[in-house]
Order: sequence, then C-alpha cells, then structure tokens
Amino acid sequence: MGEFNCYLVSKGEHDQVAAGMTRRDLADLPDGDVLIRIAFSSLNYKDGLAATGRPGVARKFPHVPGIDAAGEVVESRDSRFQVGQKVLVTGYDLGAGRWGGWAEYVRVPAEWVIPLPPGLSLIDSMRLGTAGFTAALSVDALLRHEIVPESGEIVVTGATGGVGCLAVCILAKLGYMVVAVTGKQSRHDWLRELGAKRVIGRQEVDVQGGNPLLKAVWAGAVDTVGGNTLATLLRSAQIASCVTACGLVGGTDLHTTVFPFILRGVTLCGIDTGWCRRERRLELWRRLSAEWKPDGLAELSQTVELADVDEPVARILAGEIVGRTVVRVAG
Repeated sequence: MGEFNCYLVSKGEHDQVAAGMTRRDLADLPDGDVLIRIAFSSLNYKDGLAATGRPGVARKFPHVPGIDAAGEVVESRDSRFQVGQKVLVTGYDLGAGRWGGWAEYVRVPAEWVIPLPPGLSLIDSMRLGTAGFTAALSVDALLRHEIVPESGEIVVTGATGGVGCLAVCILAKLGYMVVAVTGKQSRHDWLRELGAKRVIGRQEVDVQGGNPLLKAVWAGAVDTVGGNTLATLLRSAQIASCVTACGLVGGTDLHTTVFPFILRGVTLCGIDTGWCRRERRLELWRRLSAEWKPDGLAELSQTVELADVDEPVARILAGEIVGRTVVRVAG
C-alpha cells in the first residue's frame, strides 16, 4: 500500500494544463484522520472545471478532482470509524482545497466522513452524490418554509441535470405537483416518467424586462440555473413561497427588486452543500437512503471508468450530460 492510481491535473509554464491517469505515493495525500479506499466517485460540473484547470475550484496544482467519494475505511485515528467500514464523503473541501475522489485513496478529517446509510450501496450513494444532497437540501428548505404538496406547483429548473432530475424525483415521490424546466425537447417524456406533471421550456422562466412583479404562479422553486432565470422565478412566485438557489450556469448576477420580498413575502434560500452542519447532513443522508430515495436510481445514471473520464468531462462542460455520471475508481 505504497502507491495508488489517480487522475491528476497539473499546470505548467504559461498555465498549460496536463491531465490524466498517473501514480502517486500515499505520502502525497494531505493529512487527515481517516484513510479511505475509494470504490466510486462521480462527475459534477465543478469536477469538470477542476479537471480542465479552470479557475474557481482547485486552489493549487497538481490537483485530484472529485467532490464525491465512497469506499471503505483503511485506517482511522477516530473511534467512530473502523477499518472495513463503508463510508461516503461529499462537500467540504474535497476535490477543491484538497485532493478528491478521483483516486484510489483519499485522506480526510473525520468530521467529513458519513457512515454509509443501510439503505444505500456504495454505487447508489454516488448516483446521488453532491447532486442528490443538493436536491435534498432544496426539498428540506421548502418543507422548513411550510411549502406542502397542497401549496401548489413547484418548478424545477435545469431539470435534466443531476440536481434537477433528482429534485424532480424526490418532490414527485413526496406528492408535489412538479413542473420541470428544460431546453432539451427530446427529454420531455423522460421527465414525465420521473414524476413531472408538466414540462416547460426555458423561455417561460426567463422573462426579460417588464414589471418588477409578474403573475404569481409558483408555490416554490428549485433553481439550478441562476441569473435572469432566478430573477424571473422571484418575480413570479406566490405569496409566502420559497425559492431555493444552488447554481450559476445562467449567470452570477441577480437583477431584481425588493418587491417579491416585501409585497409577497417570498423567501430566497441559498443552498450550500459544502459546509452544511454535520447533524443536518446525517439526517438528510438518512432520508435519501429511505423515504426520499428516488425510484429507479440506477436508470438515472451512467457509469464510466476513471481512465475514461475525459469525454464525459467535455460533455458536462458543454451542457450535454443528462442525469448523473458515476465514476468507477476501484479496479
């Protein structure tokens, strides 16, 4: 147990990026309480950015991407975790400030480690991953703001992406009337199969100009896009509704007014998967393994080998990935 395989991203002279499979020594891993042998990771948009050396994710190079990881404990300095125990890690600084899950081994602080819930396999935990946890945080935010199925329609933007499709599944399973938003015409039937009552195009939630308040339509919203889409959702939200925000592919600027907040009592709830409290994290993973676990989880994902990750990286950055992509790390 001296060397291990990993997907390493390096930057050379003039910030030239080189990325691919290599071998490193375990001594190269950062310090931590728990050493984990990784079986599966996943591909997220942040991983695509890190794998191509784009700024905003990895703070230094060389770097191993992978903001998700699932496997077995090999060594532990914390009594809560035993050798051979199955665990998962999502969020915190994994795959960003420190080396992530695209490697045969990862070493992390004990507080980051979540015991694998009984209702999940290692691969299922990565079919969910950060995307599933983000969806769960969004649904939990709606519930905390007393948005119930009887409140009305819940709109989910970016519905064919990882967060979006899992949010559609969870909300539908809980009895909500879900309206899925997508620009992919070919995926309308698929979204209805996941539980969406209606499927609409992006332009319906991307209104340019006009009045600061639009017709009140949505009882709640899970927005994975940001930008003007988020502003439109705020303008068209019902009284006392809740709009969650977790994405920025539509832009980082938010041009709105105070009117949705002071005239309709709309709540804008930011979703932070990275530094969510451990107690809440444990509870939401329990729900994801039980009453919130999406039906047909395997059908929502594809699996690629770590050595073959370059092609799906290009596709996720181009907005071409549907559902979830699991990365098989263990040989």
